[in-house]
Amino acid sequence: MSSTILIIDDEDKLRNLLSRIIKAEGFEVLEAADCKTGLKKIEQNEIDVVFCDVKLPDGNGVDLTPKLKLKSPSSEIILLTAYGNIADGVQAMKNGAFDYIVKGDDNNKIIPLLYRAIEKTQLQKRVKELEKRLYKKFSFDIIIGTSRSIQQAIELANKVAPNNTTVLLSGETGTGKEVFARAIHHAGHQAGKSFVALSCSNFSKDVLESELFGYKQGAFTGAVKDKKGLLEEANGGTLFLDEIGEMPFELQAKLLRVLETNEFIKLGDTKTISINFRLIAATNKDLKKECDEQRFRSDLFYRINTFTIPLPPLRERINDIVPLASFFIKYYSEETNKKDLAPTEEYLQKLKDYHWPGNIRELKNIIERSVILTDNDEINIDTLPLELLSKQSENTKTISAFELTSIEKLHIQKVMNYTNGNKTEAAKLLNIAVTTLYRKLEEYKII
Repeated sequence: MSSTILIIDDEDKLRNLLSRIIKAEGFEVLEAADCKTGLKKIEQNEIDVVFCDVKLPDGNGVDLTPKLKLKSPSSEIILLTAYGNIADGVQAMKNGAFDYIVKGDDNNKIIPLLYRAIEKTQLQKRVKELEKRLYKKFSFDIIIGTSRSIQQAIELANKVAPNNTTVLLSGETGTGKEVFARAIHHAGHQAGKSFVALSCSNFSKDVLESELFGYKQGAFTGAVKDKKGLLEEANGGTLFLDEIGEMPFELQAKLLRVLETNEFIKLGDTKTISINFRLIAATNKDLKKECDEQRFRSDLFYRINTFTIPLPPLRERINDIVPLASFFIKYYSEETNKKDLAPTEEYLQKLKDYHWPGNIRELKNIIERSVILTDNDEINIDTLPLELLSKQSENTKTISAFELTSIEKLHIQKVMNYTNGNKTEAAKLLNIAVTTLYRKLEEYKII
């Protein structure tokens, strides 16, 4: 798409000459003879670069610059003057001008300068587009569900997002706690700053401490150079501590001190580092009960329990299962280059009948598996794992042992076909040991 250039100059001959030069480069050019017309043009059109004379009949180009930038922040302004002076040049740059050049003396600079200004404008547009995509990817709009419980959680999250309040997300594993944490971050004052996530259940006490606080070279064996901790990485942004209930008891006191003082000391250091971040914590445990049983510090609990948002399990959101499944089917269809895949009613009913102990994460994994195993444009129950096929609603009969055996055999055959006979890959998809797969293959006489 060609860039559009606006020339604001009351000298007809100079304006027309500059217009011809710029048009010869393949750009679209608009013209204005005064400030009022120039402001109207930039309001009505998407302008990339403005060439503006300093002296105009109804104003001054230096003073006009911030008004132009206000109406079109991504436009770059290049000021032209017959008699350059340092004071005007300095003020022009302060007001947001891209450059300030003298007519006649600097004519050979105009086209190279124009291309540099366009390059900056296009970069700003790309940044804005990326910011829009980022917002769309992590906004509350991507949280699927119309059930009252999930809508209540979204309402609470929306209310707390603009504040710096510490948030505690509670709910079973797989209910979307990190999705909510990111949405809160991107809807708050920290948007555009760091979002640092850490699961407290993935590390031992010593490793978790060094990850959080960082360390100085020589703090312990293996500390060959300074390391910045995640607390420091999150400065100005958000720190998301997942499964905070798994944090070792000794570390909880250190975290509490950071939250109270906004200061910490790296391992092996003596210097205090000041930080300012928002904490969003998540847990699948009953932290009050953990406090009563002295596995979690009550003072830390009351510090992070300022604003709690409970996230409902999927089994309490039956009406949301089908729209969630549709979303994941579309996503994984595009990922695997399979277009227009549609689930059968029987398939969707099986999803609704299941109790979903792994919640949305489990649904996502099962849909991915189904899309991979589907050979045509229809996703049917043959692609479901046995635990879903054997779970029936109260209104349906119990599957017989013979039916289960037939279903299992068919399912293993489909997976083996998909992996072209690769037993290791098939066992991984079936979520069973390779030795179990060999036994099943022999039992069902699958070659």
